[in-house]
Amino acid sequence: MDPRSEVLLRQAELFQGELLLAGLPADDLLGQLPRAHGWSWHAGEQNVLQARFAGRCQFGTGAPEAAFDSAVLFLPKSRELTDYLLQALAARLDGRELYLVGEKRAGIERAAKQLAIYGKPRKLDSARHCQLWQVTVDHAPAVPDLHSLAQRFELPLADGPLQVISLPGVFSHGRLDRGSALLLGQLDGLPQGHLLDFGCGAGVLGATLKRRYPHSQLTLLDVDAFAVESSRLTLAANGLEAEVIAGDGIDAAPTGLAAIVSNPPFHTGVHTNYQASEHLLRQAARHLDKGGELRLVANSFLKYPPLIEQHLGPCKTLIEADGFRIYSARRS
Repeated sequence: MDPRSEVLLRQAELFQGELLLAGLPADDLLGQLPRAHGWSWHAGEQNVLQARFAGRCQFGTGAPEAAFDSAVLFLPKSRELTDYLLQALAARLDGRELYLVGEKRAGIERAAKQLAIYGKPRKLDSARHCQLWQVTVDHAPAVPDLHSLAQRFELPLADGPLQVISLPGVFSHGRLDRGSALLLGQLDGLPQGHLLDFGCGAGVLGATLKRRYPHSQLTLLDVDAFAVESSRLTLAANGLEAEVIAGDGIDAAPTGLAAIVSNPPFHTGVHTNYQASEHLLRQAARHLDKGGELRLVANSFLKYPPLIEQHLGPCKTLIEADGFRIYSARRS
């Protein structure tokens, strides 16, 4: 059981009504709280919850329409996303209880201050290196417009400016990260055919690929619903069309690909987690056609080449700069 869930269950008498659990972990919490429902924006956790508690968890960027007596937000990493989620929940809870739970290392004490605009927050519990906070919503806000919270910026690329639209919580929100910037300069000479932007984030790489290779089929894939929506907005802002899907890692990707291009993720919340990236390296060959290429950016200190060569083929370093390397390997 996730330690945040354990803290909630220490106060289980508070959560016996119609309860919404927002951003809940994929554990047995729904089993322990039979009147609770979930709202997830992580495709992997949603898959697990759907398999165990069919119909009790909704996936997406907006709160479920069903009525609830109270809600718990599991603290996300991003302050901007926390603001949006708290407002989305508080808008439905006039005069009722809104709870916030999170790890101390994730900044729960700081985040609890964000409750103050809805009422007077109070700490209910502290255990398992986590805290549980509660506020009675005295000042219910309007339902937030997610798209109005997007940050827009322009990238001056060689083939013209690219408009990028980034929603709260998306990786490198409102700016271009150094790894993607390096990879953008190394997109020439990809095989023709079906291309995949794995871990698409705000869609910078995917939109650039579609403009660079307009006759190639393109799929963008991310585990996060806010990233998927950001990528759709970025494509639309540039007059581009492509398939954008939510999925839990490379296993959710199409097969028969000509190339996989990626700035792969390595964080789960505040925790470093290389599992999705390493799984990509192990499974890429199953999704690539013969001669298909994996091209990705990674921190220079990560020992990816041996893993790539073990599961795919000879690995070349195309460029190294700013603490990153661009690796390329083709399926033999």
